Amino acid sequence: MRPETPDTLDQAMARSQGLDTLLRDLTDRAVQEVPGAVACSVTVRRADRLMTLAGSSGLPSGLDLRQYENGSGPCVDAAETGNPQYTPDLATETRWPAYTEYALATGVRCVLALPLFVEGATGAAINYYGVEPGSLDRGRRAARSFAERAADVVHAALRIERQRASAADVRTALLSRSVIDQAVGILMARERLDARAALDRLRRVSQDRNVKLRDLCGDVVARASGGASRGRQ
Repeated sequence: MRPETPDTLDQAMARSQGLDTLLRDLTDRAVQEVPGAVACSVTVRRADRLMTLAGSSGLPSGLDLRQYENGSGPCVDAAETGNPQYTPDLATETRWPAYTEYALATGVRCVLALPLFVEGATGAAINYYGVEPGSLDRGRRAARSFAERAADVVHAALRIERQRASAADVRTALLSRSVIDQAVGILMARERLDARAALDRLRRVSQDRNVKLRDLCGDVVARASGGASRGRQ
């Protein structure tokens, strides 16, 4: 079964109850489709650092984290260089000694990390894990095919996430503007000032107290609302 394409991502999200679950389902499906894989994860770069965007059930949390901490490992190299990384047996691997020791302790013997070419992401990879030496040999073609399709889903998921963050920023800005306008109105009525003078005074107090203008205005509005409530009692 093919994973959902971006054209059906909204429907898939509705069924999976959001992006996090959708991406978790994606990695679980990778385990089903790639022979020899017992776990899968997706690595992306955010705010200039690599992180795991999603991981399948049964994935030891430290498998990727140790690589990010050490700055080396198959998924780090795949994401940063854009080149596939395959180690059929970690017991004989010499490229990433610190990571190899940890991975072997978790029972992982075979790792395949493939770069994901995702628009808007400076580094991404999908990582497959096996528990037997060479267990991913016969699944490498299926892993590449799945990675090509997964890149589209990850790209769409990141795009939706950015849109949501942008919408949240707009809502925050609108709320900030609203509370500032209310505080200016309160000061105009109380101090008999025009709008410009009231705003200038609020800015000066904000700077003097080293308090954000939005927070100061929120306090002014709360105090005025509290006084009005007491006056009606």
